[in-house]
Amino acid sequence: MIQARYFVAAAVLLALGTSPALAQGPAENMSFFVTSRNPGNGGNLGGLSGADAHCQSLAQAVDAGGRTWRAYLSTSTVDARDRIGEGPWFNVRGEMIAESVADLHSDSHSNNLTAETAINEQGNSPNYIGGPQPLEHDVLTGTNTDGTASEMTCSNWTDGTAGSTAMLGHADRMGRTAGVNSWNAVHASQGSAMENLTPTGGAGLFYCFAAD
Repeated sequence: MIQARYFVAAAVLLALGTSPALAQGPAENMSFFVTSRNPGNGGNLGGLSGADAHCQSLAQAVDAGGRTWRAYLSTSTVDARDRIGEGPWFNVRGEMIAESVADLHSDSHSNNLTAETAINEQGNSPNYIGGPQPLEHDVLTGTNTDGTASEMTCSNWTDGTAGSTAMLGHADRMGRTAGVNSWNAVHASQGSAMENLTPTGGAGLFYCFAAD
């Protein structure tokens, strides 16, 4: 009976566009995830160091903290593409996201970052288009499509108010335009406070990559 209930629950989650939590821990090669939650203050992540610490903490919570985790975020002096290692990167289920930095930032159809593979450290999908509400596919990056810094970084990830903005990607690669959307640079946020991030479909989430 318990086993039957588990499979029914899993089927419901998949139908809603999410995945059941991992039963046996992350894949040994796990080196990428979307954060399951924001640290709590919108675009004020405590700078890059605070964002990296959040990635490390979330990874540690699922027994994947033995690597050096970095947030995929740019600032006025740092390009996100230069701080995440060389690849390849795999999600918590062991599915490859990209082979290299060049592959990750190549033509939008090349890498394997999709609604199915862009999952969090617990093995669950954020609320993507076609799934449960509220929508959460907007991801903080502060980055252009080539991985270099945008001018919109919530004041280098230190401002959680309406007075600054961030460049956002779509983790599910869907929504704003027809075809495949950019995973790292689709549109600007309405501000950096949580109440500014939610109207366009965001929850202040960001990408984490293992740099080693």
